[in-house]
Amino acid sequence: MRASYHKYTLNFKRPSGTSRGVMSIKETWFIVLEEQQKRGIGECGILRGLSVDDRPDYEEKLKWTCENISIGLESLAKELVEFPSILFGVEMAFRSLKSSNEFLLFPSAFTKGFDPIRINGLIWMGDEAFMKAQIKEKLEAGFDCIKMKIGAIDFQTELNLLKSIRKEFSVSDIELRVDANGAFAVEEALEKLKRLSEFQLHSIEQPIKPRQFEAMAKLCEATPLSIALDEELIGVFSKADKLKTLQTINPQYIILKPSLVGGFSGSEEWISLAEDQNMKWWITSALESNIGLNAIAQWTYTLKNNMPQGLGTGSLFTNNFDSPLTVKNGNLHYNTKEDWKFNL
Repeated sequence: MRASYHKYTLNFKRPSGTSRGVMSIKETWFIVLEEQQKRGIGECGILRGLSVDDRPDYEEKLKWTCENISIGLESLAKELVEFPSILFGVEMAFRSLKSSNEFLLFPSAFTKGFDPIRINGLIWMGDEAFMKAQIKEKLEAGFDCIKMKIGAIDFQTELNLLKSIRKEFSVSDIELRVDANGAFAVEEALEKLKRLSEFQLHSIEQPIKPRQFEAMAKLCEATPLSIALDEELIGVFSKADKLKTLQTINPQYIILKPSLVGGFSGSEEWISLAEDQNMKWWITSALESNIGLNAIAQWTYTLKNNMPQGLGTGSLFTNNFDSPLTVKNGNLHYNTKEDWKFNL
């Protein structure tokens, strides 16, 4: 077996804003395995400033992984614990190599085009007019679940946007989620959650910055609005530490991004622990290309979670790879009439 890696820069159609800043490009790497005229493809995507493996030695570790691919997935997984995005890429590549079709990792009714996956429509940060335009676009596109990133513009303006949606659409019409990306100060977080709860939101992701365990635990206990942990899960490697995080904070939900928490295996460990604690969860992509998004979507379908998932990011880039993944009426479909075009 031979392995190689290739860097690829995804370009946003429009710079996309979060409370951590505005992104215009997204770096990703592909691991390609070759064995007996077969190819396996995996994507290793990091988010600068967020991924725990956003480190100076990242590419060095990629090179090491390719040079030592013969030790197998199980041994590689032990060596890549602190590089969750590389582990995810390796898991994907090995599964791709073993498949009859390099892009068919988890065959199901989804990949046969029979059954779509419910997803949320994502509203990026920007000025009020831009956010209003996105909301209108998502509603017209048939989404019944919208996730709005908050925390970068004036809080009252964000409340007004939510109020305008609720004036027109009830809870039974539209499920509203918000994602603060850790933007709230601890001392003001509970008051902000109370004000947000007036609009009957489904949940808020990561209201305060991670690693403030006592403060987050108090928030989760007192909140009038369900809290979902996201960034809090990044960099928590051992099963014991994962359990301690969940038991200490006791959130209502956790959100799994395989590129950030150790691929399929790392995500499944989190899910198992959360379910043991009677906590709910959903899956979100982390701005991967359609290669990574495809793997996450196919795997997500097998988990049989009926909540809207965060898998609608494939259309954000100008130079994404053509794929059968299509979004229609708030659902992610696998259109079997469309072909893959993967050229590095």
